[in-house]
Amino acid sequence: MPKQKTNMAVLFADVSDSTRLYESLGDTAAFGNVREVIGLLKSVTDAFEGRVVKTIGDGLMCAFLDADAAASAAGEMQRQIAQLPALEHGKKLTIRVGFHFGPVIQDGEDVFGDSVNVAARMAGLALAGQAITTAGTIAVLSAYMREATRQLTELPVKGKAEEIEVHELLWQSSIERTVIPGRVAPKAAASGRGPELRLAYRGQEIIVKGSATFGRDAENTVAVADPMASRRHAKIELRTGHFVLVDQSSNGTYVTFGNEGEIRLRREEIILHSSGFITFGHSAAEASAERVGFDCNVT
Repeated sequence: MPKQKTNMAVLFADVSDSTRLYESLGDTAAFGNVREVIGLLKSVTDAFEGRVVKTIGDGLMCAFLDADAAASAAGEMQRQIAQLPALEHGKKLTIRVGFHFGPVIQDGEDVFGDSVNVAARMAGLALAGQAITTAGTIAVLSAYMREATRQLTELPVKGKAEEIEVHELLWQSSIERTVIPGRVAPKAAASGRGPELRLAYRGQEIIVKGSATFGRDAENTVAVADPMASRRHAKIELRTGHFVLVDQSSNGTYVTFGNEGEIRLRREEIILHSSGFITFGHSAAEASAERVGFDCNVT
């Protein structure tokens, strides 16, 4: 069969830090979790009318006819993984996703070419819980999808004479916008006062309606008196009706929802819900950890 050249979006997704996952859980348990993730990623690919080209170890490569479908699938993959329950010791499974739209060579079921290499490079650059793409892909996205992206930086890519402009898909901020075929989009909640987040720290209550910052510096919204906290440790942003906690630290941010297991963020983001508490630089299990309580009202 002759090789065919066409434009399509290529997406790579894989489980973050899978080596440590196998070390901590053991081969059998880790393999079972990875297999579950791969199955979920395949179902999302199918839902957005893409196709899985191949599975590669702890991840997969898939192709979509257009950039919007790939971006929507990338966001839905991250959202569904984020909703999986925590593993042992509160560890959360995360994935990293990279995608790029451009010309590829089709040879049977496989695809090759520079666009495939660029997509793989994007996945390699992505952090856990992140989906990134290129300026070239952003240019062919619909205006609707472009609203859920932001420019990050320019980075060198092997085989490219010039650096590539990298963009991030803000999948947390587009949860209410994402619709899988056959799934009803959630309705925006009616409210007279809008989303509100209450923070409690050392006997003080702070009401947040937009953003807040945490760290040792006195200029932060919450100046955390914990030597393990960075000066600018973390922030909370309101994105499309959801409060998103973003770790910016060296030692990580820990969050606990109600009676659920503790989750550690390392240069990652998570949507806050219900109530719980946050610690900075070390686990809440340590007696010296400073706790900031939170209570979400997004209805």
